[in-house]
Amino acid sequence: MTAAAHSGHLQAPPGPPGASAHAAGPREPLPRRVLRGRPGDPRWARPAFLGMLLVIGLAYLWNLSASGYANSFYSAAVQAGSQNWKAFFFGSLDSANAITVDKPPAALWPMALSVRIFGLSSWAILAPQVLMGVATAGVLHGAVRRRFGAAAGLITMAVFALTPVAALMFRFNNPDALLAFLMTVTVHCVLRALEAGRTKWLVWAGVAVGLAFLSKTLQAFLILPPLTVLYAVCAPVSVRRRFGQLCLAALAVVVSGGWWVAIVEFWPASSRPYIGGSQNNSFLELTFGYNGLGRINGEETGSVGGGGRGGGWGETGIGRMFDSEIGSQISWLLPAALILLFAGLWLTWRAKRTDTARAAFLAWGGSLLMTAFVFSFMAGIFHQYYTVALAPCIAALAGMGATVLWEERSRWWAGAALGVTVAATAVWSYVLLGRTPDHYPWLRWAVLAGGLAGAVGLLLVARLGRAFALGVMGLGLAASLAGPTAYTISTLNTGHQGSIVTAGPAGVRTGGPGGGPGGGTRPPGEGTQQGGQAPGNPGNAQGNRPGGGFPGGGMPGRNGQGRVPGGQQGGMPGGGTGGLLNGASVGSGAGTLLKQNADAYTWAAAAIGAQNAASYQLATGDPVMAVGGFNGSDPSPTLAQFKKYVQDGRIHYFIPGGGMGGEGASSQISTWVETNFEEVTAGSATFYDLTRPKS
Repeated sequence: MTAAAHSGHLQAPPGPPGASAHAAGPREPLPRRVLRGRPGDPRWARPAFLGMLLVIGLAYLWNLSASGYANSFYSAAVQAGSQNWKAFFFGSLDSANAITVDKPPAALWPMALSVRIFGLSSWAILAPQVLMGVATAGVLHGAVRRRFGAAAGLITMAVFALTPVAALMFRFNNPDALLAFLMTVTVHCVLRALEAGRTKWLVWAGVAVGLAFLSKTLQAFLILPPLTVLYAVCAPVSVRRRFGQLCLAALAVVVSGGWWVAIVEFWPASSRPYIGGSQNNSFLELTFGYNGLGRINGEETGSVGGGGRGGGWGETGIGRMFDSEIGSQISWLLPAALILLFAGLWLTWRAKRTDTARAAFLAWGGSLLMTAFVFSFMAGIFHQYYTVALAPCIAALAGMGATVLWEERSRWWAGAALGVTVAATAVWSYVLLGRTPDHYPWLRWAVLAGGLAGAVGLLLVARLGRAFALGVMGLGLAASLAGPTAYTISTLNTGHQGSIVTAGPAGVRTGGPGGGPGGGTRPPGEGTQQGGQAPGNPGNAQGNRPGGGFPGGGMPGRNGQGRVPGGQQGGMPGGGTGGLLNGASVGSGAGTLLKQNADAYTWAAAAIGAQNAASYQLATGDPVMAVGGFNGSDPSPTLAQFKKYVQDGRIHYFIPGGGMGGEGASSQISTWVETNFEEVTAGSATFYDLTRPKS
């Protein structure tokens, strides 16, 4: 069979629009269709799919509460949204609606609804994220299976679920889980639209992009250029119709993503919360500034660290996805995905313009390359966990490419391509495992030996019987997945808290300020964080430099390190101020003090920085104002506004410390409070009582 004819060799998608797989007979009952799947699938396909969904769900639910409130910043907003519908709509950090998070609120909504139904707990916050992971695996399976068969879909699911950063972020409460899910849905819908030029599916893709924008703003648009070009060139309809369909899809993006933006921008600023992360109380400024161009050029106003080559957020460049800070999170099968992308395009290149198999390689490959390129060169704020957006693309390319080459195994070059893929993956896994030499030190040698043996066998696969060939292929898959599986298991067994977290065992180097498990707030009665702390580095369970990722240690802040000296797990025992990126550990005495007569005040307390405020709010259940937003650098409230709140008796206590320091409104407020109000103590924590002026 020639490369030009190869696409016809693949499993074809269902018939033309309106055709039914059951047209020849009565429609089967829904339970039977769910359990049996498509008539053309092997009998084992649907049970294997459902079983894998169950395994992924159970694995991701394992040890879930070890992360406590995970990122207290978002957990406080979830708590607020569960208590107040206005806070729910805007994504406010507190139910009194002082200031919002520095993202749009869509990712908070499922968690807030869960907490409203089940009450505030680690499970109520994080279980919706797990469900998004399971749903992402299901969508990936459906997208790949339609063109490449059930086996390809199952391989894709396994690769995705065993990607360490996916196991991390689909058990964590940052917006990236919903973003990755919606971006996966977008690609799936575009591929469905390409099957027969159906406008409906392209519009649904636009809706998914719009909702993804409401999860994490402009990152949702990274996959639009390759997908738009792909549909414009390969859709099986006229050029005029393609243009009209793309316009409708663009309109769907604007409507599904813009309705909330329009309401916020036209809502009177005096009756809504301040837009966190902005300097002018504008969501559009936040979108195109701090969360937009600022991420690309490193000029985010209020950022905690610089970018550029060697800057506070790590080295930029073409090798960034493979470096010591990112590689173990996402790149285990990245070389394999790139090799298989090339192989898949070579096999289908001479197919007709509308070939859906080639379109699938272009869709997933284009999305991968575009997103990875931006991640590699962005000079602004960049965290390792952002790379979860690449996981679905890598998984799809691995499943599709391996299956296509397996089907062509009778030709020597297909076996050679499979062998090269497995060998490259084994060697790269050996390198990655060598970066944590104390974590299963034997594993990297086993992976290398097994992978190279499998690669040699695959080179000879054309001469082997089917049973032996399956064994060799299984050995190659096992060797390829052993490394990420070990890191994923370590991730599942470890709790993660704070603003910057990484997957894998202790000792994985993190980049940028702060990071890793170790700092954060736990729900009452849920014990201590699992996984412990790296020796010689208190308060940091990943073995990072104390105080974060800036050269010399420390972070800009009031104490020069962004955390209270002597603090454990991100805060001071007994209830002290937390770091800029990690919450405080609130003692019982501090919690009791803040809860006294809290109903008489709009805010039980005010604190500099969102993580600091979030910890006390989660501990007490009462609103705590985050002065200056996440970093303490937002100009809200101003000193004059804060004085008015105090004069009107709306804030009871002030919690000192936190934030980035400097000469902004937060620093002015701190100075004014410390000069004019009496100190009170609860355990080892110090507060200022804003109802007791100094005499």
